[in-house]
Amino acid sequence: MARVALVTGGSRGIGAAISTALHQAGYSVAANYAGNDEAAAKFKDQTGIPVYKWSVADFESCEAGIKQVEADLGAIDILVNNAGITRDGMFHKMSLDQWKAVIDTNLNGLFNMTRPLWEGMRERNFGRIINISSINGQKGQMGQANYSAAKAGDIGFTKALAQEGARKGITVNAICPGYIGTEMVRAVPEEVLNKSILPYIPVNRLGEPEEIARCVVFLASDDSGFITGSTLSANGGQYMI
Repeated sequence: MARVALVTGGSRGIGAAISTALHQAGYSVAANYAGNDEAAAKFKDQTGIPVYKWSVADFESCEAGIKQVEADLGAIDILVNNAGITRDGMFHKMSLDQWKAVIDTNLNGLFNMTRPLWEGMRERNFGRIINISSINGQKGQMGQANYSAAKAGDIGFTKALAQEGARKGITVNAICPGYIGTEMVRAVPEEVLNKSILPYIPVNRLGEPEEIARCVVFLASDDSGFITGSTLSANGGQYMI
């Protein structure tokens, strides 16, 4: 029987590519989404992957959503914490609402999604948790104190939880994408892209969502069982650590 994978923010952008790649690799995939019903319905129609709506910022909604996915598909073996939002602004103008919205989704969302699954993974002696962080969680970014703090927290969460899960067959890893050619990034004016973004990427191009998805497929596989607590940077050489 195919292992079950749950991808948060899994019906658009990088998340859609991840859901699709896992589905093509033979996993039984559920794609979570928060708000865009039209995009989720289109994704389901195009891929055949079931979609489930809830906010990862709400713990009780996560518990209920996970129960529904497991009732429909079976116990969840792979969790991809991909859901994320931005509320950018220079810190001296940043509101508490901007701060809390990003922390609640991009950092607290990892707890809200992982905690209800953790005991089941421990009991089954298998699990794959893959957290999608960001290059800006590694290096910081002006105007993104909230986002950078949350994404850096994702890396700390990954390293700590990896130590707890290792003897139970659970691996926990992070992926830090750089600039990826999603709809949002491709909407940046061409002049800004060519002058302020591409010159700082040594490979001189944006990444593709499918390139991040292939990283996830590997980390979800049995072949990656000796890799845990790691941070995989997929940024075209823009930031090297």
